[in-house]
Amino acid sequence: MSAIATHPTDLKDDARIPVRGHLRHTGALVRRNLLWIRQDPESMFDALLMPVVFTLLFVYVFGGSIGQALGGGQDAYVQYVIPGMLAMMAMTMSQGVGTGFSQDFNSGVMDRFRSLPIGRGSVLFAKISVELLRMLFATTVLMIVAVLVGFDITNWPGLFGAVGLSALFASSIMWVFLTLGVMLKNAQSVQAMGFLVLFPLQFGSSIFAPTSSMPGWLQAFTDWNPLSTLADASRGLMVGGPVAHDLWVTLGWSVAITAVAAPYAIHKFRTKN
Repeated sequence: MSAIATHPTDLKDDARIPVRGHLRHTGALVRRNLLWIRQDPESMFDALLMPVVFTLLFVYVFGGSIGQALGGGQDAYVQYVIPGMLAMMAMTMSQGVGTGFSQDFNSGVMDRFRSLPIGRGSVLFAKISVELLRMLFATTVLMIVAVLVGFDITNWPGLFGAVGLSALFASSIMWVFLTLGVMLKNAQSVQAMGFLVLFPLQFGSSIFAPTSSMPGWLQAFTDWNPLSTLADASRGLMVGGPVAHDLWVTLGWSVAITAVAAPYAIHKFRTKN
């Protein structure tokens, strides 16, 4: 059966739903998504294993050589890369919301949701809320592994600030992946497009290594790459150093991406046939 088309009167009815109703609908859908995770615990494997694998890989494979360039060996690299991996986690985990959204469309779940008298935006907000919870779980695993490999947590308020900043940026990127989940035909296409976006942003940044040895044109890109500013702001908050510039640039990126992507994602979801 073809997907249910959204009639203009449905959009008007959606606009008349009060804020309290949207919050109630979002809460019910968050509960639905959490129950789905409970029934399918394998869906949490990426949140559990990704922080472990990436931390061990970069610390023990690249930590010695890059750490020497930093002037302190592997221990210095641990202090450098862990805050950067918060930025990597924010970007990588955000991709899951798009693939999950696409799978729900193909399974017919979204047709059912759009036939119900609920706020259309509530469906998207619920997806983002659950994915942020998964990201916080992955961040907790990351910090446990980080302590085990030698990371020193000396500034707890700074750590919580860095996690909050990463969550804010992740929520803005999730709107982009939700849009891809609506527009592309299947989860594989969303994943493929996500990798095309993720790899240049992650490796063309200061997440894993300093940018001072990069070519000038690449340094110009990394200076305004939101993952670089997020990683550098997290370092400043967690281990000390300048924060203000990178913090404001990251906040600016987060607000700008959300302002553009969120209305467009909701519009595409409402009008998708």
